[in-house]
Amino acid sequence: MLQVRLLGSVELALPGRTIDVGPPQRRAVFAALAVDTGRPVSADVVIKRVWGTGPPEGARRSLYSHIARLRQICERTADVPGERLRLLRRSGGYLLEADREQVDVHRFRHLVHRARAARLPDASKASLLSEARALWLGEPLGGLGGPWAERTREAWRREQVDATVEWARVQARLGEPAAAIGPLSTLLGEQPLVEPLAEALMRALHAAGRGAEALKCYASVRRRLSEELGTDPGAALQDVHQLILRGQALDPSPPVKPAPSPPTGPRRGVVPAQLPVGTRGFTGRREELSRLDTFLGPERVSAPVVISAVSGTAGVGKTTLAVHWGHRVRGHFPDGQLYVNLRGFDPSGSLRDPAEVLRGFLDAFDVAPTRIPVGLEAQAALYRSLLADRRVLVVLDNARDAEQVRPLLPGAPGCLALITSRNRLTSLAAAESAHLLTLDVLTPAEARSLLIDRLGVSRTATEPAAVADIASRCAGLPLALAVVAARAAAQPNLPLAALAGELGDATGRLDALDGGDPASRVRTVFSRSYDALGPAAARLFRLLGLHPGPDVTAPAAASLAGETPARARALLAELTRTHLLAETVPGRYSFHDLLRAYAGELAHAEDEDRRHATHRMLDHYLHTALEAQRLLGPPADRILPSPAQPRVTPERLADRAAAMAWFTAEHPVLLAAVHLALAVGFDAHVWQLAAALATFHQRRVLWSEWTTTHTTALYAARRLADPAALACARRNLGNAASSLGRQAEARVHLEHAVQLYRDLGDLGGEAHTRLALGRVATRRGLHTEALDHSRQAVKLFGAAGDLAWQAVALNNVGWGQAGLGRYEEAIAHGRQALALGEGTGHIYGEAHTWDTLGYAHHHLGQYDEAAACYHQAAVLFHELGDRYYEADILAHLGDTHHAARNRDAARTNWSRSLELFEELGHHDAEPLRARLLDHLDKDPADSALPERD
Repeated sequence: MLQVRLLGSVELALPGRTIDVGPPQRRAVFAALAVDTGRPVSADVVIKRVWGTGPPEGARRSLYSHIARLRQICERTADVPGERLRLLRRSGGYLLEADREQVDVHRFRHLVHRARAARLPDASKASLLSEARALWLGEPLGGLGGPWAERTREAWRREQVDATVEWARVQARLGEPAAAIGPLSTLLGEQPLVEPLAEALMRALHAAGRGAEALKCYASVRRRLSEELGTDPGAALQDVHQLILRGQALDPSPPVKPAPSPPTGPRRGVVPAQLPVGTRGFTGRREELSRLDTFLGPERVSAPVVISAVSGTAGVGKTTLAVHWGHRVRGHFPDGQLYVNLRGFDPSGSLRDPAEVLRGFLDAFDVAPTRIPVGLEAQAALYRSLLADRRVLVVLDNARDAEQVRPLLPGAPGCLALITSRNRLTSLAAAESAHLLTLDVLTPAEARSLLIDRLGVSRTATEPAAVADIASRCAGLPLALAVVAARAAAQPNLPLAALAGELGDATGRLDALDGGDPASRVRTVFSRSYDALGPAAARLFRLLGLHPGPDVTAPAAASLAGETPARARALLAELTRTHLLAETVPGRYSFHDLLRAYAGELAHAEDEDRRHATHRMLDHYLHTALEAQRLLGPPADRILPSPAQPRVTPERLADRAAAMAWFTAEHPVLLAAVHLALAVGFDAHVWQLAAALATFHQRRVLWSEWTTTHTTALYAARRLADPAALACARRNLGNAASSLGRQAEARVHLEHAVQLYRDLGDLGGEAHTRLALGRVATRRGLHTEALDHSRQAVKLFGAAGDLAWQAVALNNVGWGQAGLGRYEEAIAHGRQALALGEGTGHIYGEAHTWDTLGYAHHHLGQYDEAAACYHQAAVLFHELGDRYYEADILAHLGDTHHAARNRDAARTNWSRSLELFEELGHHDAEPLRARLLDHLDKDPADSALPERD
């Protein structure tokens, strides 16, 4: 069996041989992925696990190199029958795909879990635990250094101790205590301060008739505890010692509840109940509560302590959820519920010290002050001993980071630690196997329910629209909703619509969410997370308040802030960890509207260079968009923007597919950027961004957006009094209007554009406008006029030396001749166009030319030639991502097959065309649907197919 070994040296074991994974750094990368086998691990998490929180500059490059080598190593295991080990790239990061049982630490845990089944015979338990123990071949993660490896080693050693102690108890019940002495002695030698090990060894020695050695063991442990921790052995160890001294037999399976503690220790009757009062009218969170409930199953009683970390942005209701759930399930924790506010984001900076918290918890169990040791480690050891045989819920609220909570975590089965934090405590998941739960804002339905619960059904029922507006303008943030509900409750005669109106004012929205005290001022609550940021992350957060779109990528954030992309990614990660941003999809970051408003306020108050930042951001989108448009094919508009500002890093796109993907992902941002540029006076960016979007809008049938952006561009061009900008805006508005079927409007715009281009002496611009006028004439049935415009365009492109577009114009001449029934001449011009355009890279023009040839051959009854031409056109339009023309060509390919009496092929192509038109929401879907129904049962000779415009 193929095995991934982590419980010793990091290596791959195959039958009869092992595979060396490589140098320590590569082994660390492999281990960082193997601990999460079957789950994607982001590159940032792997880097942090391997290089720590301050990775060197080349860490990401080194990671990619190690990943490539590890993939090759995994491929070497492909010949192992029935086994699989693959290293895959996933949207969430890298994923080691294997059966979790192939990873020794996961198999160890599975075996221990099976052994703890209540009804299993002791012999079976002993066998399972022996098999689990045998998986340990040395120091776990052998040879790996760094904080993550050390934390993980420590956590796994605790699991090893628990399993070994349990195995020793089973051996004693089976009458074989001597078998446990050697393994227990070895482990105690490695971890001499672990009292459960010492207790298990003393029990085994005494049961084997070696009581004197048991007493020596106790004396040794007691001495070391005193010297190193300044404390005495715990109650359980003292009890075993006393029983041995009296010569009494020891129960080989000690009960869950130990004997009463000495008078100086905690009294068993003390049951702390420290949870704060729960929130009245708790609403929603059913999914999150259900997930927390999964930690209460009967199998959890004997399992290792469950740690669940709930994280989320400020005001999202983390504490409310934790306290509500704690009250709801406190019956599962009969030995008490501990609670502390760790003040991780307190503006005064007064974080709760773990030692102070531990003393409070020990006091809650009535531990005598004289019994509480001085050092933090000793206090934590006493605390864990105290909880070792209790079932206690520990709520650690508002934690700053994992280091603050680690000393406060219980270590025994039956307890549960529930942690809340504005930071995502990923290191707890890595080292302590914590379950991470991110709390998002409320859904619209949950937000409305909260308002109805707080304000009453009668009041909210009279103004449902206002209730929906308030829920939306509070961005689903529970704190904001609670503040608004409190204001409305205090003013019963205030119309909810008036309150919604206050929230609708973007400049005063946060003023309307002031509850009158620091805990209920949304600004104040946000400020506590903001104040905890480093200076660079705080600056980026403010500047993101200037960003107009729904989300932002690391390269765009880098240009906005004038940082390198690598530095921007690190700062975005910091903002994401504190939940001031959310990575909604891999590589894209956003924040809810209230945080956006807060960031914008801060930017206008603190950043004097915000206009420069906006300029950099607009340059980023403009220069990347122009590069993306160039990759889609020779653009009609020759835009010569000003050089990008210093510290702007436009994105590098590899090919046409990458360009289309970029436009698709950034489209909402680019639309917003056009309007922002107009609002802040960057008029050149307005019309140039609109022009850069034109090709994408045309190919994706986004004709309304094409119109909207160029209406804005026309306004900006008039403000600039720039004739080139005016001509470009007019021509694009004409193209968009024609596509929308508004031919008269299109002609007005295009005739304005022709005159402007003539005055400028721009031959190419006039030629493009002539092509557009030809399309308008064709759609009006004026084929002679269309042919005239196309011939003028051929001459103008020739004079301008633009072969690619001259070939397009030649094809348009052919199309005009086809419209007049001159099909042979249309084919001749089409073939001339293909020859002239060869090598120019204008695939869009080539695709249209194949369409013209298909149309002409069809009307000459040459159906095989027509089908071949249409097929080539459809392939090219599909590659270009132009779904409208792909659908249009497939429809006509179906027509040709139908005319050739190939009904199956006709049905296939018409059906695919219909699917595309329906996806686009295009009006051509309806006549095509009717064509499918009407023609497939008729003889093709009797079928009249529609003419084309």
